[in-house]
Amino acid sequence: MAEESSQPAPVYYKRSRFSSRLPADRLYTPSHYWLAQIEPGLWRVGFTKFATRMLGDFVEHKFEPKSGDSVAVGQTIGWVEGFKALTDLYCVADGQFAGGNPALEQDVTLADSQPYGEGWLYAVRGTPDPGAVDVHGYVALLDLTIEKMQSKAGGGESGSGSGDEV
Repeated sequence: MAEESSQPAPVYYKRSRFSSRLPADRLYTPSHYWLAQIEPGLWRVGFTKFATRMLGDFVEHKFEPKSGDSVAVGQTIGWVEGFKALTDLYCVADGQFAGGNPALEQDVTLADSQPYGEGWLYAVRGTPDPGAVDVHGYVALLDLTIEKMQSKAGGGESGSGSGDEV
């Protein structure tokens, strides 16, 4: 992991019963995806740990577009099934679909176990979602999301009650 030494230190986040080390070199979307530029104009996309926690263990996934197909921010490009939920996969960049992560074909659980590493979902050549924020913006978004979940569940800052799903 020598390459990580040149990257900014991750930001540690803890709130209620959820904690994560958020890579500081990425963009994050309000829909809990991350984007990492792996070469100029080519973005690798994955779920945040928060998203994987909400979905539960991954079981199966599928992408609709083929490599080279045009995609747009907000477009449904496939689905993922977890033990807790079946959810659509959305594109978080405008441009061309550059393919799904081939490692997930062999072991879909990488999306759970290594969401910021080998468990990335897909790549896009183009421009990220203009609503994407840096790691500090995502921390603020997580705070708001968890507060809403706790207030709906009747939990408090203590995380008691049914806020365990966070």
